[in-house]
Amino acid sequence: MIRKGKLYYPDKAFKDKSWINDKSIYKKADKDPVKFWEDLAKEIDWFKEPKKTFSHYAPYFKWFEGGKLNITYNALDKNLETRKNKVALIWEPEPLNEEPRILTYYELYLEVNKFANALKKLGVKKGDRVGIYLPMIPEVVIAMLACSRIGAVHIVVFSAFSSTALNIRLLDTETKVLITADGYFRRGKVIDLKKNADKALKNTKVKKVIVVKRANNKVAFKKDRDLWWYELVENEKDECSPEKMNSEDTQFILYTSGSTGRPKGCLHVCGGYTVQAYFTGKWIFDLHDEDIFWSTADVGWITGHTYTVYSPLLNGATFLMFEGAPNWPKPDRWADIIDKHGVNIFYTAPTAIRMFKKQCGKLSRTKFKTLRLLGTVGEPIDEHSWNWFFRNVGREKCPLVDTWWQTETGGILISSLPGIGPFKPAYTGLAFPGFKFDILDDKGKSVKTNEKGNLVLLSPFAPALLRMVYKNPKKYKKTYWSDYGDKIYFTSDAAYKDKNGLIRIVGRVDDVIKVAGHRVTTGELENVLSKHEHVTECAIVGIPDKIKGEVPIAFIVSKGKVTESKLEKELILEIREKIGPVALPKRIYLVSDLPKTRSGKIMRRIFKRLFTKEPLGDLSTLANPESVKEIKKIIKK
Repeated sequence: MIRKGKLYYPDKAFKDKSWINDKSIYKKADKDPVKFWEDLAKEIDWFKEPKKTFSHYAPYFKWFEGGKLNITYNALDKNLETRKNKVALIWEPEPLNEEPRILTYYELYLEVNKFANALKKLGVKKGDRVGIYLPMIPEVVIAMLACSRIGAVHIVVFSAFSSTALNIRLLDTETKVLITADGYFRRGKVIDLKKNADKALKNTKVKKVIVVKRANNKVAFKKDRDLWWYELVENEKDECSPEKMNSEDTQFILYTSGSTGRPKGCLHVCGGYTVQAYFTGKWIFDLHDEDIFWSTADVGWITGHTYTVYSPLLNGATFLMFEGAPNWPKPDRWADIIDKHGVNIFYTAPTAIRMFKKQCGKLSRTKFKTLRLLGTVGEPIDEHSWNWFFRNVGREKCPLVDTWWQTETGGILISSLPGIGPFKPAYTGLAFPGFKFDILDDKGKSVKTNEKGNLVLLSPFAPALLRMVYKNPKKYKKTYWSDYGDKIYFTSDAAYKDKNGLIRIVGRVDDVIKVAGHRVTTGELENVLSKHEHVTECAIVGIPDKIKGEVPIAFIVSKGKVTESKLEKELILEIREKIGPVALPKRIYLVSDLPKTRSGKIMRRIFKRLFTKEPLGDLSTLANPESVKEIKKIIKK
């Protein structure tokens, strides 16, 4: 990597090998985005070519109308021509005494076809909804692909979600078949997943439950309803013709995590999703035939859908999946996995990076020799964590692509391309070619350089952008198309651009605090606090104030030997110097942990509700619900 001031650029060796290394791609895309995507879509294998690339009926739109395709044909059949015996999937189990499982493209193709035929025998047809409640095991990939093979709509639910969370999704989608497992391993323990699944079936329309035998633990089995996976596929044919799907047919429904209340079912369609998943993976991660790609995201999240499963397969890459926690049974298990399998591209979340930094510190210089690209996803990354990841894991030679996108967008929309750059700590980067963004004030006017505003996506939008909130068109219109009219997609994120056009995401708009009329973003405050040597993690929320309207409150997880009063004084001084007195927190609380979902997302709404005395809502999706009780006591004290 080459450094120029605060910016980083790829070196010549990386640039020369990259798929995209000429910045003229941006001008070409900006000139005619619809034609740009039309040309890209020609790399996809279509059973029937699209007749029209883009149509807009505000707030609705369509991509690649008239086209027919199947994502699994592009992910599997197409790759059999040249990659039949190439490894598609490397699965690393959590138990150290268990061997990895390897599936070539041909082996994966056969397994998908067998399970697809089994689903068809159970009466699953095109358009039927199939629930998938599985851990990170190969069968979750096979199940997703089998559903897509026959045109069924998969609804993947994170395996760590509660039975209540699963029940909501099964009821909403009227799922007829649920796929689950007897259990799985997490930090040396067996999690009884089947027990949770059984609880979730109350009042649903689920007729059959398919169970993968993973942990070999004893589970309840209901006659005529429950079926073992291995028995279902034992004698099935390994050929199943892919369903010819219309471009705007539903590919899958994925629910948001529920961090803002009742989850929303984001509906994604076949054509646009396939095209965007393919190209964003190819260009942003610079996927080549020899690469081994590891996205640590669970398939229960959109990152897991797109970049743990579909995009690597569409690009003919080898991808790695890991069953367990990346810091168990020792803090650097993740690092051992990278070295063991020769991972080239490592894509993970800032929460994980902060955990690695805290638990591992400086890592052996003998590690990570195969790495050539790093990526981050899920939340804005602070400068200190960016630099640690870049220096200690990337050894200052790997481009670090920060990525911004949402469950709703289906794929990445903002990230500097690794063969072009530039990269800047804590900045996501440039919009992906073909996507048009603006940053607006509350009146709809574009803000100036380095001025914060609301991030919006402009027509022709993104091919993979959700088409609907499932069964809730009012929610769809109100959430995404009401703040600036029905022709502008409002991301609900705050951002600003620097003089180089690099976009920095500073947090959700509902995480913007207005102190005496001044906008202060939680992301900006957290970035300052996280740089302090004694701060491991932090969360900022705004609470009502009679005088100022709102004031910031800080929650800090500290490390090292430091008194609360000394740390508070130092942090206040940092904010005063870096942002100004308007941003000073009213209170700073030291806590041992921050409430998070199992994917690592900090649940800031819980902090706010502890002060406003609103109901805390469903805490079943938290990885550490005990932290809420502790924080309540600290605030009361």
